[in-house]
Amino acid sequence: MGERKPLIGITTDLYDRDGMLTFRVSSHYSAMVERAGGEPVHLATMGTGVCDFARYDGFVLTGGDDPVMEGFGVPTSEHSVRVLPERQAFETELLGYLHAHDGVPVLGVCLGMQMMALTSGGTLNQHLPDTHDTHGIHWEHEHGIVSVDEGVMVSGEVRSKHRQAVDDPGGYRVLARAPDGVIEAIDDPEARFRVGAQWHPERTAFEPLGFGLFDRLVRASRG
Repeated sequence: MGERKPLIGITTDLYDRDGMLTFRVSSHYSAMVERAGGEPVHLATMGTGVCDFARYDGFVLTGGDDPVMEGFGVPTSEHSVRVLPERQAFETELLGYLHAHDGVPVLGVCLGMQMMALTSGGTLNQHLPDTHDTHGIHWEHEHGIVSVDEGVMVSGEVRSKHRQAVDDPGGYRVLARAPDGVIEAIDDPEARFRVGAQWHPERTAFEPLGFGLFDRLVRASRG
């Protein structure tokens, strides 16, 4: 028998389909995890107390709609497309578990990165069009990012889709920014692998900032 594949939990989006709560997630996430040698498992993001987080070797926190901010001490922007409360409750509980277990590898994508920052005391810019004339490059466009430390993360082209961004990363450090100053990546240097990417690595062609992040996650999840 071969070596056991690391079990990677992938959060799913939750939306209201004609009154029925329905899960959905892009197949790109699981395809990247499988390519990297992991075993992807889609998680039912249905509120608190529904998942045994300890059975997973690593996690991918996927993209989605915008966080509801009242629980973080500020009003939610009128421009926000609010994530459903069941999903936010689930991911808040998951991140609480992960903050207490920094040996568990995590890749946070877009909303996932934003939730990482918020649950560690950070803040969000809730509407980039109010503050950045360049906001258009962040919505379904490729653009460059500039690394703070090329030895940890390289600079390159990424694919983004977001109208919000992390203003303050809280307990994380900034790894990279867009040319307009928007924070594009964060990490916890004390953790085995804990990285947030504001872009979508599952749809990024430049391999070190696309598949490469999933490869690093799965390698770290092997223990």
